[in-house]
Amino acid sequence: MKKDFFTYQAQTTPHPLAMEVSHAEGSYIFSTDGKKYLDFVAGVSACSLGHRHPRVVDAIKKQLDKYLHVMVYGEYIQKPAVELSKLLATLLPAPLEKTYLTNSGTEAIEGALKLARRATGRSELIAANTAYHGNTMGSMSVMGYEERKQAFRPLIPDVSFITFNKEKDLQRITEKTAGVILETIQGGAGFIEPQNEYLKKVRERCNQVGALFILDEIQPGFGRTGTLFGFQQYDMVPDIVVMGKGMGGGLPVGAFTASKALMDQLMDHPKLGHITTFGGNPVIAAAALATLQEITESDLMAETVKKEKLIRSILIHPLIKEIRGVGLMLALITPSAEITNRIITQCQEDGLILFWLLFEPNAIRITPPLTISIEEIKEGCQIIVNILNTI
Repeated sequence: MKKDFFTYQAQTTPHPLAMEVSHAEGSYIFSTDGKKYLDFVAGVSACSLGHRHPRVVDAIKKQLDKYLHVMVYGEYIQKPAVELSKLLATLLPAPLEKTYLTNSGTEAIEGALKLARRATGRSELIAANTAYHGNTMGSMSVMGYEERKQAFRPLIPDVSFITFNKEKDLQRITEKTAGVILETIQGGAGFIEPQNEYLKKVRERCNQVGALFILDEIQPGFGRTGTLFGFQQYDMVPDIVVMGKGMGGGLPVGAFTASKALMDQLMDHPKLGHITTFGGNPVIAAAALATLQEITESDLMAETVKKEKLIRSILIHPLIKEIRGVGLMLALITPSAEITNRIITQCQEDGLILFWLLFEPNAIRITPPLTISIEEIKEGCQIIVNILNTI
């Protein structure tokens, strides 16, 4: 299987981890050689409820017995998609009320960027340095990391960049700006949180000049920071919120939500302003609905804050310079990329899955399932401490 993996399946790096997966359950992944791994990554923030959560699996099985794909998005009334969109509307602050379901976070970003240009009649988009919003051409165009973009230029035009948390840069948002797109918490850059009411000030500046404010909640969203969406902790509401990753319970999904007045502009002039074949797929929507119900009907979000405190209380070590992030969206910052690499690779050998961040070489990702137990947190953190003590 390993030989076939490298021969027939396209790779994204020269050195993938290449674990051969047998099965996964709860907070654990099992390899074909019988080894058990405690998962502190959750498929890069995607498996909010762990692996094969019973409520999600049950929802998938029930939908399988009814129908799979029947029509392109937006034409037929399919109960799982309607119920998911309605539940989101009840949980999001006004005027965020209408949702467009997509296949992934990056596709949702594409739709949000198009909507900003369509609604304002302007072309300029403003994003942040060291931002990451996905890898399709539009999403890559608002990625603030030139090294990852230069091989694929030219990208979409009229994109400018500001520095996250730098208030002086907000004056560059003008009457020419269609939309400002930011991550609520910068993910690839190292889990950088907004400071000094930064998001609120961006919101105010967008209001002043008539630009739309797009917030990328693909990583913080669905309870990972202790609230359903990260922006709910910062006393502001975006014009468009983009979601994905943890939304689907382990299945591929994304969405963007805005007011009815905004979202309705995608259905005419031109018609089919944004289309997708498989967006709102009934099986995936059923899984996403079950995930959202479980997160909001349980104590998982409140427990996330307690679990963060536990992780921070255990992971105190001279080789951990700081722990960035909120809730179960945390990054350990070490003195060097070499130490980071050593910890991640040794942890996997010792049965703990950690991972890297895109642009911060000294960071170690800790984004376990929200369902991870206190004992599992203690077990995983002790493995990290034991390895730190050998370096």
